[in-house]
Amino acid sequence: MRRIKLLGRLTYVRIIALGYLLVIIAGTLLLLLPGATREGCETDLLTALFTATTSTCVTGLVVVDTGTHWTALGHCIILGMIQVGGLGFMTMGMLLAMSLRKRISLRTRGLLQESMNGLQMGGIVRLVRMVLKYTAWIELIGAALLAIRFVPLFGPGRGILYGIFHSVSAFCNAGIDLMGGYSGEYSSFVSFCGDILINVVLMALVVVGGIGFFVWDDLRKNRLRFRKYSLHTKMALFMTAALLAGGTILYYIFERDNLLAGMGGKDIILASAFSSVTARTAGFNTIDTGALTGASKLLTMVLMFIGGSPGSTAGGVKTVTMMVLLIYVWSNLRASKGVNIFHRRMDDDVIRKASNVVMISALMAVSAVIFICYLQPYLPVEDVMFEVFSAIGTVGMSTGLTRELGMGSRIVIILLMYCGRIGSMSFALSFTERKKVAPVQLPVEKIMIG
Repeated sequence: MRRIKLLGRLTYVRIIALGYLLVIIAGTLLLLLPGATREGCETDLLTALFTATTSTCVTGLVVVDTGTHWTALGHCIILGMIQVGGLGFMTMGMLLAMSLRKRISLRTRGLLQESMNGLQMGGIVRLVRMVLKYTAWIELIGAALLAIRFVPLFGPGRGILYGIFHSVSAFCNAGIDLMGGYSGEYSSFVSFCGDILINVVLMALVVVGGIGFFVWDDLRKNRLRFRKYSLHTKMALFMTAALLAGGTILYYIFERDNLLAGMGGKDIILASAFSSVTARTAGFNTIDTGALTGASKLLTMVLMFIGGSPGSTAGGVKTVTMMVLLIYVWSNLRASKGVNIFHRRMDDDVIRKASNVVMISALMAVSAVIFICYLQPYLPVEDVMFEVFSAIGTVGMSTGLTRELGMGSRIVIILLMYCGRIGSMSFALSFTERKKVAPVQLPVEKIMIG
């Protein structure tokens, strides 16, 4: 009874944070099973914890090659954690409850709303049902299309498994792959750089998974009638399109004399577009990330920090969050009254929350970079920054530094991946959330800014 009362006193944010922690612990223990690791490979506790965290937090950073280190059992465990982490453990719990025909309580609906970053509790159960249904169809279609290429390469059984694994990994924006045994460890999809089918299917899965479940619902109801979309949907679609198009063009400009040199026109377009898509929390790569130019690495860090849209499988501070701040700054520069976009005015609380999310995430990233550089001063600062932004944005792209990290640095990356999945602001609130309203306010005094 005491445990039930304690759980009842926990806030939604703390329950969600605790839920992901329990999933990570369970995954760690399962990966330590003898049957999860291939013969000749060893899995220590930290490796299992790192892999469980990167899978549950749909990040993709790995300290051992997923395809060659783990057995089929290990792959199934990792796949399960990716699916739970991508959709959210509360959504998967809802699936179990619906299967058992259990009644969904008001508190559970509140948890679902908080887990999916919903605007209101009403209709949340219907939305979850829609998400589960569409997710199953999208992942099945993606797996079938990928199997067209994988079955001839690996045979029916392995080809279908590879299709399912990479479809789920792409849709959940995890970026974990099994291609190490085919094209070399940690190679991702470099061998498929010019493959139209593989590139288009993976990019489509990443974008659909990262656009946001609430955008799905809006598109389903209003089809192509842009004027009827909610402000959230308009902002998410606009920012996503701008980042994808802008990223593709910039990658081409920055890499045309480097990694793209000597490629044909088709391969250049695919490589540039894939790099732009995957940098926004997917984690796959078709060109060598470690060999990117400095400008491309910085661009990738910016895209990783922004991430996908709210209420999706993606991480980062989110597209809508960044767009809110950009519009806010632009409105102030123009001395406009209120912050307006698409003939609507944004609430001050939204601007305040967006500022908090970006500032907390940035402070976490900077603190992590300083701490890792202190622990391992011989590591290049540029690569450490890349690794940190990849972790907090739950992206999974790496210049190859992950395997060189010491125990302390790996723990820092684990914490960043965990914070990135539950949300940096949510993580901070889990320690500080208090519902206290001050009866009086302190006097105002002006200060100088800028």
